[in-house]
Amino acid sequence: MRIRSCKYLYSVVNPGDFKDERYPQIAFAGRSNVGKSSLLNRLVGMKGIAKVSQTPGKTRAVNFFMTDVNLMLVDLPGFGYAKVSKSMREQWGKLIETYLTDNDMLKGLVHLVDSRHPPTPLDQELNEWLNESGIEYLVVLTKADKLSRNDIAKCLSTAKKELVLTTGSEPILFSSKTGLGKKELLRWIDSQIQ
Repeated sequence: MRIRSCKYLYSVVNPGDFKDERYPQIAFAGRSNVGKSSLLNRLVGMKGIAKVSQTPGKTRAVNFFMTDVNLMLVDLPGFGYAKVSKSMREQWGKLIETYLTDNDMLKGLVHLVDSRHPPTPLDQELNEWLNESGIEYLVVLTKADKLSRNDIAKCLSTAKKELVLTTGSEPILFSSKTGLGKKELLRWIDSQIQ
């Protein structure tokens, strides 16, 4: 699979506003500041499709993008240390859960984890929820260009130990800076929509 173009379609902020789409979707989830926007931009080969922010938790809506291969990429709000109220966090949770559980066109989810740190309790919570939901997912370890060779093996080992990976897919290392892992991620996405 090769994505040559991508465009922003729309955003959803209320659980009742999701549209019935006829194209397959791959969603991207991870804690705030994990590098989701940078990964999406690298994946489609276009700068600025997903807005990169220095402020964690900037994505507060479910954002839909359409690619030239008739695949929708869906950017979910980051979870974790975003400076928002408890009620806002609960609203995000309901929004994300509604999207994930009531969607026949969702073909898989990419769970982004920062490779420089062990998976957080929130990463483990999402991992557990995904395993219970039956949604196909892939763990992608971001910011891999910041790791030394020794750290890479340790990072993969820690991810396998801290997360229960039931989908049969090994975690992949990804770097938005160098493109490491892009082919593997596109291959996995392609396998989900066939």
